[in-house]
Amino acid sequence: MKVEQFRTDLRAWLDEQDLTPGPDHSLEGHMKQMARVSRALYDADWMRYGWPVEVGGLGGPAILRAVVGEEVVGRRLAEPGPYSMLEVLTPTMIDYAPDGLAAEMVPRLLRGEEQWCQGFSEPGSGSDLASLTTRAVQDGDNWIVNGQKVWTSYAQFSTRCILLTRTAPGYPNHQGITAFFVDLDTPGISVRPLRTMHGVDEFCEVYYDDVVVPGDRMLGKPGDGWRLAMDLLPYERSTCFWQRIAYLYSRFDELIAEAHDPDEYELGAAYLALHTLRCRSRATQHRLADGESLGPQTSIDKVLLAGAEQRLYDTVRDLLPGVLELDDTPWRSEFLYSRASTIYGGTAEIQRNIIARRLLDLGKE
Repeated sequence: MKVEQFRTDLRAWLDEQDLTPGPDHSLEGHMKQMARVSRALYDADWMRYGWPVEVGGLGGPAILRAVVGEEVVGRRLAEPGPYSMLEVLTPTMIDYAPDGLAAEMVPRLLRGEEQWCQGFSEPGSGSDLASLTTRAVQDGDNWIVNGQKVWTSYAQFSTRCILLTRTAPGYPNHQGITAFFVDLDTPGISVRPLRTMHGVDEFCEVYYDDVVVPGDRMLGKPGDGWRLAMDLLPYERSTCFWQRIAYLYSRFDELIAEAHDPDEYELGAAYLALHTLRCRSRATQHRLADGESLGPQTSIDKVLLAGAEQRLYDTVRDLLPGVLELDDTPWRSEFLYSRASTIYGGTAEIQRNIIARRLLDLGKE
């Protein structure tokens, strides 16, 4: 199927649907809206394009998935954060889960029947993921997990978690890390939401106390966890970035509509940052569609996204004086959230180090 015809047909279908979000703009409301939109898209087959037939998809290039996300998020039918989990976690399940488990679980996520989360970061292991300490010890056919995760997005709404653990504690750094697909209603798991400065409890702490995980829920083999994480992270910076870019463009259009005396230079600088990011991300989408390995090149996308997002909301602050400080509007919470764009998904410092060392071969110093 040609991409432009696919987009045209999707737009026509969306125009005929009543998927406008309701009045509940809370995080819980966003999650329910995401489930509603996913169900409609899946039942009409749109959500199935770009995914393998073996897991309930209809095949075709991954760029078809990018088109769906761009149209849905750009129209503000779903928030970019919840939507992005599809693109981060589904490819991981397909690549690492046993065939039967992936075939059973992936359609549930795509249709909005379930929400999943990503249990990677820990209080002492954020950007330094290789230092994680959550342990899994084998007990017959099961594994017993103990530890704590933090910054786990949407855990309070999630059914399952892709969890990184250390199964060989004697091994240093990235060795001996293993991933599991864990049901979050398993006894011993407790979730505590964290309210951030922008007033939303998107992140959570998740505690694992003698949690029993069946051995057939291991993703890959023992010790494959680091490789899984390195394969997963580029997806955070590819198709799900494309969706967030669509959202930022929609907010840029709203800024133009609300600014009474716009500064053309500031608007131009914000647009240039967004357009540069979009061009870079477009190239990434096509590399993904061609079956190429993304690897460390997506660190460039991450640095550009952080810069463009903060530039946009800095422009909002300058062109809508007093709105961020005095009015209770989405602009305020989004401005505050944008301050974290140089941290979430890998800090800007880490990304620049990756670019310097792995792409420019500048060495460790």
